[in-house]
Amino acid sequence: MVVLAVLLMDARKRLAALERKVREAELADEGLMWRAAAIAEPPAEAPPARPSPWQAPEPEPQPQQPQPFPAAQAQEGARPAVEPLAEAAPVVTETDRGEAVAPPQPAPRWQAMRPSISFEDLFGRKLPIWAGGITLLVAAVLLVKYSIDAGLLSPPVRIVLGLLFGGGLIAGAELARRRAELVQDARISQSLAGAGLGSLYAATLAAANLYGLIGPGTAFAALAAITALAMGLALRFGAPSAVLGLVGGLATPAVIQAGEPNVPLLAGYIAVVVGGLTLLSRSQRWIWLGLGALIGGAGWSLLMILMGNLVSLSMLAVGLLVLLLGIGLPVLAAGERHSVALRIGAAVVAALQLALLVATGDFAPLSWGLYGLLSVAFIWLTGRTPALRQGMAVPLLAALALAGIWPDPDPALFRIVIAGIVLLYGGSALWRLWRTEGSLLEAGSIAAIAVAGYGVCHWQFYDGAPGQDGAFALLAGGFALLPALGAALGWNDARRHQDIRFALLASTAGLLVVIAALMGLPGWSLPVGIAIVSAVLLGIAVKAEDRWLPRGAQGFLAMAVAALFATGATDTELARLVATEPHAHPAQAVARWGMATLAAALLAWRHLGARAGVALQLVAVLLGYGLAAQILPAPWLAIASALTMLALAEVMRRQGGRLLVPALATAAGLAALWAMSPFMLWLHPALVSLYGEPMLASALPALRPMLQHLLVPALIAGVTVWRLRDGLPRPGWMLAMAQIGTLAAIGVHILYKQIFAIADMDAFVRLGLAERTLWQAALIGAGVLLWRALGQRPAALALIGAGLAHNLVYTLLLHDPLWSAQAVGPLPVANLLLPAFGIAFAAPVLAERIAPEQAARFRRPRDLLWMAVILLFAYASLRQLFSGTLLTGTAIGPAENIGWSVLAISIAIGFLLWGIRQGLRDWRIASLLLMLLAVGKVFLIDASGLEGLLRIASFLALGFSLIGIGWLYSRYLKPDGLKPDSAVSP
Repeated sequence: MVVLAVLLMDARKRLAALERKVREAELADEGLMWRAAAIAEPPAEAPPARPSPWQAPEPEPQPQQPQPFPAAQAQEGARPAVEPLAEAAPVVTETDRGEAVAPPQPAPRWQAMRPSISFEDLFGRKLPIWAGGITLLVAAVLLVKYSIDAGLLSPPVRIVLGLLFGGGLIAGAELARRRAELVQDARISQSLAGAGLGSLYAATLAAANLYGLIGPGTAFAALAAITALAMGLALRFGAPSAVLGLVGGLATPAVIQAGEPNVPLLAGYIAVVVGGLTLLSRSQRWIWLGLGALIGGAGWSLLMILMGNLVSLSMLAVGLLVLLLGIGLPVLAAGERHSVALRIGAAVVAALQLALLVATGDFAPLSWGLYGLLSVAFIWLTGRTPALRQGMAVPLLAALALAGIWPDPDPALFRIVIAGIVLLYGGSALWRLWRTEGSLLEAGSIAAIAVAGYGVCHWQFYDGAPGQDGAFALLAGGFALLPALGAALGWNDARRHQDIRFALLASTAGLLVVIAALMGLPGWSLPVGIAIVSAVLLGIAVKAEDRWLPRGAQGFLAMAVAALFATGATDTELARLVATEPHAHPAQAVARWGMATLAAALLAWRHLGARAGVALQLVAVLLGYGLAAQILPAPWLAIASALTMLALAEVMRRQGGRLLVPALATAAGLAALWAMSPFMLWLHPALVSLYGEPMLASALPALRPMLQHLLVPALIAGVTVWRLRDGLPRPGWMLAMAQIGTLAAIGVHILYKQIFAIADMDAFVRLGLAERTLWQAALIGAGVLLWRALGQRPAALALIGAGLAHNLVYTLLLHDPLWSAQAVGPLPVANLLLPAFGIAFAAPVLAERIAPEQAARFRRPRDLLWMAVILLFAYASLRQLFSGTLLTGTAIGPAENIGWSVLAISIAIGFLLWGIRQGLRDWRIASLLLMLLAVGKVFLIDASGLEGLLRIASFLALGFSLIGIGWLYSRYLKPDGLKPDSAVSP
């Protein structure tokens, strides 16, 4: 600690001196920059300037000594060119003309700041105004409440005062608006107007519901008038009045207590209020006001429909209101920017409400006739106004939904309704489909009519079982003619390449064909039929040169895969993917999986190099694996997956590309999954062995499953990846080889464990060290062989590193013979200790020869490892002399104890000599530490238990050793610990 304190003080002094020099240099640089900025071009005749310490003096008869920096004074009365910087004070320099020049100062920080909202502006000007308006409204409510509680005023007087208060506030708002030059804030008038409207609403509601002074009709009219007043005030004062008008106008029918509501009158009132609000929204460009009004009106219309028991006049009124809210008013509520989205949303809501209205009318023929007339009118309007065509799907879907929820429909009327939907909507869509105005919307309508039309028929009348109903199979085929006709009409149309109309219609027809097959064919054949449809669509896409239709084919492939898991002998077929299971119908299974595999392979081949091709290759390989599982027993599927890898690799080598990498990776993944079982059986005892538990051969997987699932597939995969070494990226190839090499090494390790067949602890004590040493040597030897024969440096270094790591963990740490019962052999020196500990010496040396450029980075860890290994080997050898083959079998005697101390001193001297010879400081430090430990042991332990000559001999040996070490340090080392150039090696 004293030495460290002295060194610390010296370091502080050096650091302080360095800081002073750095500061002086910084000041010099700043002064030079400021002077360079201040010096201008001198005039022809300049007055003499005072000497500057920055320039060399003019030659004079008497030499002048240069001033060091910083100069105290160039001459008496002159200020230095650079003065100490005061905090926040600019430094002023002087030019040769004697002018004072200040250095450029950075811009103030506030100039670079972005403008922000002022705290005073927010909390002092804006919020108090709105808070004042709310406070006035609350004050009015509290005043009315106080008068009620105290009984000061009669109910009529209270109501009149409330109305007068509200009117006064509105008048104050108008006055504030007129005297804007005094008020200077529009929010004041808005706040007063809003508070006044709220007071009027509150007074009117109190008169009707609280005191019963006026009837429901009068209150209704009064609230409607206040709402109209709110709309007018909104034009004069702004949005707050509009908000009150929106809330008050829509809430008026709800807060008026009345008996049976008059539905036509209520519908008319809602239409007027919502219409007025939408007109106000359009004129003031308040889209939120119109949207809120439409939402409120839709809520009222829905409520009237849900009340039910609507007579013909009420139903007509509600229906007109729904049409007005869904078609008419959205045009007025917003400008062109938001018009499309608002119209579509309103049309959806209106269609749903109109469908609900028809449903509540018991699906009578008259209701359907009215709905048909409305559909004809809507179709005619879409021809006149193309923008409304986007809402065509709403009445169409509503009609289909009504047909679907129709309880116990009459078959004849149901046929008429479905035929009308197909003719009206389907016919109009076919007419426009490939014309100039045609678009994807018409194709979607045709597809929806075909699929949903069949679905509604199936839902209402089907009661059979799949594969047993030819009538519904024919019905599905009939509905398939509609999209097929649409696709056929566009076969020669060049515009079909620009969008997905053709693909959508063809795919829809294919879907209905699949449904027909489901209805009329046995269930097990469904994957076959879907796969055929997928292949046919792919063929049509190739023939028609359509770039969208292959996506439809991909969708049908997905359906075929799903059908594989839902039909047929699923339990048996899926069980064969992982285990051996007898087949009841092998031909059916092969047909199902084979057709799906063929379709997937065709799609994958068509999409080679495309993004979709990655997933298609994966699906094709998985389906091919399923096909192989229906033929081969399960234990051979891992080898089949590996052979698939090899076949794909050969195809890739011949094509010279990487397009089949996804398929190759999928086959590799299947083989890896099979390898997981033996791998996990090996991994558990391997992990437990890290805690010191021996890995016994009896705990490892059986040989045959290991060979079939792990070792043989790994070897085939290794050959595959080796064959692709020139076609794959180097990092990916190396990673794959590392993974495969790891699995192969695990399989070889399982085989190797069978040689010694260590099955219990007694065998582990006798053979454990020999087994580990031979395995470690084999790993290192395999690495050297790879380097010598194939020049594979990474793989060689990996194997050598694995052997060294195994030696460090298991031989030197967990099962070191010094503290673990391991038989080393009965003979001194000629035992297992030398090869067991020698591996830690040989592995680094071999690694340095393979990668000499990396040797310097690992020199220190290698030296530390060697020091530890020398100590362990020396003490294990000494222990073997006294205890025999088991180093833990006997206690340490006095002679052996002295031998430990002598051995430590000898090793310390050896470390010192080696460190001096090689100029390695780490070895010398280790020598000193070891010597200190030996000295401590001798003084504290050995000497206390010795007497007579042994004690004297120990001290003599220790003394001479210490003297010798001191002599060596003084003879061969400089005081700073560096070896002199002329040192003579001992």
